[in-house]
Amino acid sequence: MDRAKDIALLNSWVDGAKIITTVTHARPDGDAVGSSAGMASYLASCCGKDTAVLLPDPVPENVAFVLEGIKTVTDKDEAARRLSVTDLLICLDFNVLSRVEGLEELVRAYKGRKVLIDHHEEPDAASFDLCISETHISSACELLYQVLMGMPDIAGEPSKLPEASARALMTGMTTDTNNFANSVYPGTLRMASGLLAAGVDREDIIDRLYHSERPNRLAAMGEMLSERMRLLPEGGAVIILPQSFFDRHGLLDGETEGFVNLPLSVKGVRLSILAREDGGQFRVSIRSKRGTSARLLAKNHFHGGGHEQASGGRILMPQDIADASAAEAYVTDITARFLQEQVAV
Repeated sequence: MDRAKDIALLNSWVDGAKIITTVTHARPDGDAVGSSAGMASYLASCCGKDTAVLLPDPVPENVAFVLEGIKTVTDKDEAARRLSVTDLLICLDFNVLSRVEGLEELVRAYKGRKVLIDHHEEPDAASFDLCISETHISSACELLYQVLMGMPDIAGEPSKLPEASARALMTGMTTDTNNFANSVYPGTLRMASGLLAAGVDREDIIDRLYHSERPNRLAAMGEMLSERMRLLPEGGAVIILPQSFFDRHGLLDGETEGFVNLPLSVKGVRLSILAREDGGQFRVSIRSKRGTSARLLAKNHFHGGGHEQASGGRILMPQDIADASAAEAYVTDITARFLQEQVAV
């Protein structure tokens, strides 16, 4: 990969476009929202472009602040109208088009140039006109930061980034590293240092991300830890959250973000898996300590994939399990066997 050549090509396409749209994955997390907002802010402020962010689903309340002042589109019909006049589509924080779910048909049918900026493994490069992909990096926000540093109008100076863009990039990187607890590389710290020197208010970001929780979330976390976390002798932790759990606590979208990381603080636990009921399936989140592959577990057993220490997937009903009551036994058995096999290897 020739990063300089890719950035030069992206810059030429941006120069030649009037209307630029970004899109990210379904159930957007902090990195998805941060990279989308960071790109849109740069394009509007530095390049004078008409920009908008397509969102397949609502964003978590604690990261919504980075989208202030940015045009967002969540309605599918409005998204179709937007794409019909878009000159350049920039896809952020996903590796395959299926991850935009409800907007996949529209994005796949878009006839203009599509650019991918992403940090997940096995990107479907053939679906994009330009694929900027790097897996050994903390987040899509860090990769986008590096791309923007290479743009001629920024020229490696973080202080030249729009304030909103810098704040969004710091926010997304912070969430995807679990506040610098995992997936931290030398470039991650260089990015943080550059953005802090440019004036980003990290204390305000931390306050918004981690110190503004509703009591509902804390009550749900207490129940999860005391009643729903199952520790396995093989070194795993299994958490099953049925729909009744969300209804009882009145949880909003994104309010269980980070729950899957908590069991890793227990001595001897090297893999944590959380499965939450979502319609006719379970959404699976997997986190692991170094030396245990969350990616392989997701890929081989849960129709998913991701990073070595942070991955996701699904449990399908009735293909994998007959109904929701079978989820705990199913996940526990798979997790225990997987960990036994990893030790054997």
